[in-house]
Amino acid sequence: MGRWIDVADGVLVRRYEELDLSVGLVVGGERCLVIDTGGDAGQGAELAAAVREVTPLPWSVVLTHAHFDHSFGTEAFLPCQVWAHDRCRAQLVATGADQREKWARHYRERGEHEVADRIEAVRIALPDNLVGDRQVLDLGGRDVALLHFGPAHSDHDLVVHVPDAGVVFAGDLVEQGAPPQFGDAYPQGWPAALDGILALDAPVVLPGHGEPVDREFVRHQRAELATVAELCRAVGAGELTAEQAVERSPFPEKFTLDALAR
Repeated sequence: MGRWIDVADGVLVRRYEELDLSVGLVVGGERCLVIDTGGDAGQGAELAAAVREVTPLPWSVVLTHAHFDHSFGTEAFLPCQVWAHDRCRAQLVATGADQREKWARHYRERGEHEVADRIEAVRIALPDNLVGDRQVLDLGGRDVALLHFGPAHSDHDLVVHVPDAGVVFAGDLVEQGAPPQFGDAYPQGWPAALDGILALDAPVVLPGHGEPVDREFVRHQRAELATVAELCRAVGAGELTAEQAVERSPFPEKFTLDALAR
């Protein structure tokens, strides 16, 4: 089960203990926008019911990226518009089945068979409204901007900017409480993506995992990721070995050799 945190008028983040996940809700005058949907149909259904406790308005969904914990609960919201970067849809097509198998196996090995069963049963819902670098949605008296700042945590991250509330939903471009995840990341582009978030000048930034943070937190994480980007450059230039770069990374326990090549 999750809990809502009121961030601003009509802007909420829902926090879950599992994976320290944060998803969002923005309520306008005529419709609402759900930001990410959880990791399986059960989580999606719980979130949908929680949204209905807040507002009866019709909803749309935006996926910040294609990783299972942010996108596999979408079926519970259909039929509705599902927004995402165009490469998010391509990633779900290319990797959705593999993600489903990987994470079902992960939870089964942990003895969490009910969760594994739910993930195995997921029918992956593909986004049908695709975004390039920018799309503005009118929720009725409230505009929300969907923005892509280049390859970073993935090659298709979207952030959700609510200008009138001074809030940005950052997806996994920002992590609080745990190091950033580099599995299929593009470390050399990540600092620029955080520059894009900082340029929005929003006082409140909502990570994809963890509690709400401020601009100073984002600046600090940006500095750490800039160090990672420089290590990647040094490996590419032959100045460091990959192993040396991992040892010097601010996040050695999460950094992967594969990420150095991107």
